[in-house]
Amino acid sequence: MFMKKDRLLLFLLFLPLLTFAQQDFKLVSDPTAVSKKISETARNIHSIESDFVQEKNLSVIAEKIVSKGHFSFKKENKLRWEYKEPFQYLVILNNGKIFTKDANKENKIDLQSNKTFQEINNLIVNSVEGNISASKRFSYKIFENSTFYLIKLIPTSKDVKNLFAEIEIYFDKKDQTVSKVNMIEASGDNTLITFLNRKTNLEIPDEKFSTK
Repeated sequence: MFMKKDRLLLFLLFLPLLTFAQQDFKLVSDPTAVSKKISETARNIHSIESDFVQEKNLSVIAEKIVSKGHFSFKKENKLRWEYKEPFQYLVILNNGKIFTKDANKENKIDLQSNKTFQEINNLIVNSVEGNISASKRFSYKIFENSTFYLIKLIPTSKDVKNLFAEIEIYFDKKDQTVSKVNMIEASGDNTLITFLNRKTNLEIPDEKFSTK
């Protein structure tokens, strides 16, 4: 049975492998132009369906924890994370509510009453929607190589610093959509989520994001 702390860790798997070698990344010459390009692309994306692979590295465990599942996004602010391997676990965010479900229990959380979940939700939605400068709780730098734009988000507020040391968001240069998210926690542990088989602007029924 998952304890509350475990549930939080599972959710943090979002909303954060070994960190990418970054010697081939360089600062972009015009970060404003890149930010604008990513935001303009995101404005035309109304939904996303994608498989994902999540790799979690904990200092207390020698082997990384690998999970697989399916991710769905629909404007406005509807997210669904369905973990399928090695366990089944569901997280839905919709209209300020979080619904979680595993084999043993269902749980509902009001984002307004939980600042931690609220911050993580805002981070995920802003990343998917390309609003990389939307949060005043982070500063950011933009790097690039031949394949990705890399947005490094550095926490500026004390409460977020307690959660994260840094968050890396990789945008595929081919379509300016999020390809990878690497969340480096304040403890030094990190989580990498890689999105695979991404499809945009498919019709997704609202029922898929039901928190009832």
